[in-house]
Amino acid sequence: MDHPINRRSLMAGAFAAMTVSQVRAQPVFRLGLTPVFLDNDAAVIDGLRLALSRGMGRDIELVQRRTYQEITGLLLDRSVDAAWLCGYPFLQHTDVLELVAVPVWRGAPRYQSYLIVADDDAATDLAALRGGTHAFSDPDSNSGYLVTATDLLRMGNRVETFFARSIFTFGHRNVVRAVADGLVRSGSVDGYVWEALAIIEPELTARTRVVARSEWLGFPPVCTRRDSIGFEPVQSLKAALLGLEQTEEGQRALATLQLDGFQRASAALFDGIAARMADLER
Repeated sequence: MDHPINRRSLMAGAFAAMTVSQVRAQPVFRLGLTPVFLDNDAAVIDGLRLALSRGMGRDIELVQRRTYQEITGLLLDRSVDAAWLCGYPFLQHTDVLELVAVPVWRGAPRYQSYLIVADDDAATDLAALRGGTHAFSDPDSNSGYLVTATDLLRMGNRVETFFARSIFTFGHRNVVRAVADGLVRSGSVDGYVWEALAIIEPELTARTRVVARSEWLGFPPVCTRRDSIGFEPVQSLKAALLGLEQTEEGQRALATLQLDGFQRASAALFDGIAARMADLER
C-alpha cells in the first residue's frame, strides 16, 4: 500500500503540473508600448513583462513600435489587447478606447511637460527660443508636442514659423540627447522621463536645463478597446496593474520604472489635455 504522504505528494505535483499546463494554454496577451517611459531599456521591459505575466497567470508579449500612431493603430485594429498610450491619442479615440489603469508617479497620476535647453543656454522662457531649432518627441505626444504647440498658439505663433527648424526624435530620451549634444537648441520632453533620467543617467540631464514646466496633466494611461474592457484577459491585466506593489516582481518593476503603482481613473483626469487639443483645432 502506498504511504499517504506519497499519495498527497503525487496529487500535489499533479495539480501543480495541471495548473502550469492551464496557464501555458492561455492565449498570449499582447500589450503595446509606446516610447512613454524609458524606451528600449531591456531591464525595464523584462521586469514589467515578468511582473504582469505572474500577476495575470499567462504569458505576456510586449509589443513595441517607433511611433505612438503605430501602437494606437495596433490597438484599434485588435492586433494588441491593450496598450500603454499617452493621454493625447487616448482622447483622439475616446469613442473606441477605454481606460484600464493610470500610473501613479510621486504620489499622483499626473506629470508635466518640460521645455529644455542646453545647460549653458541663456534662455529663460519659450519666447526666447524664437528662430532656434527644436526637438519634439512624437506628433501624438502630449508632453513631447501638444503642450509646446499650444503654448505657441496661445502666444499667437505656430511651430512652423516660430522655430527655424523642428524635428521628431520618436523617443523622449532622444529629445534629451539631441539637446545635450547640441543637435538642437531646445526640446519638449516628458517631465517624468527627464526626472527618471536624472537618476539613472545624471551625466546626460546635467547637460540640459529645464526652462519651463507645464501644468500638471494626466499621466500616460494603459488603455484597451471599449468592447474589450469587460473580457477576462483585460480585467486580469487591470487587476495585475493595480496589484503590482503587492508582489516582489511588481515592486521591482515599479522601482525600475520609478513609479509608485497604478490606480483607476476616469477620462476627467485628462481634461487639461482636452483643453489643449481644443486650442490646437481652432
